[in-house]
Amino acid sequence: MMEADSPERLCEGGAAAVLNMAPGASISVAYHPQFGPHDDLMLLEVDEKLLPDVLHQRVALRGQQEEDAVLCTESKTYAVKFVGTSNSVFLVPPSEQYEIEGKCGGELGLGGKVRASVLKVAQGCMELVEIAPRIDKLKNLLLERPYMSSDVEMGDSGEEMGAGLYGWGDLVEMVQASDEELRRGLEVLSAVEIDGFWRVVDEQYMDLILNMLLHNIVLNDWSFDALNESEVMEVLKSDGFSPDISLHCLKVFGHRTVPDLGSSIWSLEEKKVCVHFARKVLRGGKKKMDAFMEEWVKKIPKGMHVSFDMLEGEVLTEQFGIDTWVRSFSVSSLPYNPTERFTILFKEQAKWEFKDLQPYISDLSVPGSSLEDLLLKYTRRTQASVDSEPVFSAR
Repeated sequence: MMEADSPERLCEGGAAAVLNMAPGASISVAYHPQFGPHDDLMLLEVDEKLLPDVLHQRVALRGQQEEDAVLCTESKTYAVKFVGTSNSVFLVPPSEQYEIEGKCGGELGLGGKVRASVLKVAQGCMELVEIAPRIDKLKNLLLERPYMSSDVEMGDSGEEMGAGLYGWGDLVEMVQASDEELRRGLEVLSAVEIDGFWRVVDEQYMDLILNMLLHNIVLNDWSFDALNESEVMEVLKSDGFSPDISLHCLKVFGHRTVPDLGSSIWSLEEKKVCVHFARKVLRGGKKKMDAFMEEWVKKIPKGMHVSFDMLEGEVLTEQFGIDTWVRSFSVSSLPYNPTERFTILFKEQAKWEFKDLQPYISDLSVPGSSLEDLLLKYTRRTQASVDSEPVFSAR
């Protein structure tokens, strides 16, 4: 049992006296005059690797009212979970805090011993568990208002368009992800910043600008592997495309190679261009394999070559009698939440061979869990024989 401290016997040693106790030593404890629930004080258990970020205020709590808060560093996201304890945890403040009339909380007790005053008894502490960023919300926010040809025709800067437009500050506030994870998510979603707002570009408008780029490549006798950024942007500008959108097209369908006298050189990636046109062919629905391949090849620019292997994670095939049908089913349309992802996959198809399933789950990232862990958690594996391919179904 502890006795209550009076304002005249306040903490000379405070927390420092407890921290500096020698092995085998003891100290008297008593209730601080301001002892109480102090709901504004909470214990947070932090890994040593995270401690510098916390102490130097390089962390932030993020989440809307209806969401559980997460703690974000510059590069990672952590769930904040309360863990109760059956032991009593005493909080002893530093001697300079919670002063009363210029005095501090714990002088010498009886017999000349230093005493420490307990301000609060904690029932547990908050723990941090690394989690995947909530990128699905980012996708949903950006899809509210895709950038379309109508935006260009209206000449709208975005300020008059109302809801559905989000700047960097809005996304930081609304999406539970670290800044680094948020930037990576924008990159994965092929988002572009236009007039201060992050947008995903409508598929049909993206098709329009890509076709214009390919037309100009033929017209100007450019090489797919040596596109001068300045020249491309100048030509596309004369065709009505803004520099932001022109550069975005190069980023989506190609990669920067080497600088050339102040201007970058870009190379179009055959697979990205071919996949785009395969999606376009299947936009109207499933097709027989022969008809699909014939139409796909016709849409590909001269000099590029298609391969059905390019479409892993983009299409599924079905056998009806002697005919093979192809239908669109893109991994990019699936949620990043593993539970939701596997639910949709098994609704789409009750059983999967690993070679077919792997492209649809390889992008899942759950801290502390491997791909094998996710398969164990969400699927049931069966094998007809030792030599046969394993088949996965819903658990």
